[in-house]
Amino acid sequence: MPSDIIRYFRQETLPHIWCPGCGNGIVLRDFAVALEKLNYPRKEVAIVSGIGCSSRAAGYLDFDTVHTTHGRALPFATGIKMANPELKVFVIMGDGDASSIGGNHLIHACRRNIDLTAIIFNNYIYGMTGGQFSPLTPRNKRATTAPYGMIEQSFDICRLAEAAGATYVGRATTYHNQLLTRLIVEGSKNPGFSLVEAVTHCPTSYGRRNDLKTPTDMVRWQKENAVWIEKIRDGSASLKEEQFAIGVLHRHNAPEFTAEYLEVIKRARK
Repeated sequence: MPSDIIRYFRQETLPHIWCPGCGNGIVLRDFAVALEKLNYPRKEVAIVSGIGCSSRAAGYLDFDTVHTTHGRALPFATGIKMANPELKVFVIMGDGDASSIGGNHLIHACRRNIDLTAIIFNNYIYGMTGGQFSPLTPRNKRATTAPYGMIEQSFDICRLAEAAGATYVGRATTYHNQLLTRLIVEGSKNPGFSLVEAVTHCPTSYGRRNDLKTPTDMVRWQKENAVWIEKIRDGSASLKEEQFAIGVLHRHNAPEFTAEYLEVIKRARK
C-alpha cells in the first residue's frame, strides 16, 4: 500500500477479510487515494456503510465511520448530513445493499439531491451471504438462487440514479482505477447527490459460476467490455451485449437539500 495513504487506515484491522483476488481492496485503495487528493481535515469527514462484503470497507478507514444495518446506510448518512451540513459524507454500499433492500432510500436520496457521495461496489452478486443474485446481476448469469441463469431484467444503477435526480453520476471499474479515483474526487466536490458505481470483481461467488475462473479473467473482462462514454457520445463506439459505459455519465445543477432546509428554517423564524 502506498505510504501516502496508509495513514488513512486503522492498521490494527489489517489484513482485510476479503477473499484472495477480490476487487474490493482495489476500490478501497482508490477511495483512499481520492481522500488524499481531496485533503479534507479528518474531523470534517464521515463515512457510512451498510451490510455486505463492500460495507466492511468503512471499518478499515481511520475516520468517523458508521457500519449500519442492511440497506439503511443512506438514511443514517442523511441524518448525519442534516445534523452537520459542513461534513463531507461518503456512503459505501454494495449492489444488493443499495439497489434491493436499500433501493427506496437510494431513489429518494437522489430525488432530494442531498450532498452525499455514494460509492456502489458492484460485483453483480451477494458475495457475503452465499452468492444469490442481486438486482444488478446481468441477465442469464448464474448465481446460487439462479443456477440456470438469472431471468429478471437487471437495473442500470447509474441510469436509475440519473432518472431519480442525482446531479453527478459516474462509473468506473477496478481495471480503470485512476478513473475511479477521479470520479470520487469530482463527486465529492459536486454540491448535491453524487453516485459513483465501481464495477468490481468477485471470483469466489460470481466468477467461478460464470466462466470467469480467475481474478485476471474478470479484470480482463472489465477492460474488454467497458466503453468510454465520450466515444459513445461522438458516435465512434456503441454498446454491444454485456458492454457498459464508463466515465462521467451525467451531471446537472439543482438545489441541494440541506441548503434548502436551512432556508425553510430562516422563513419559519421570521
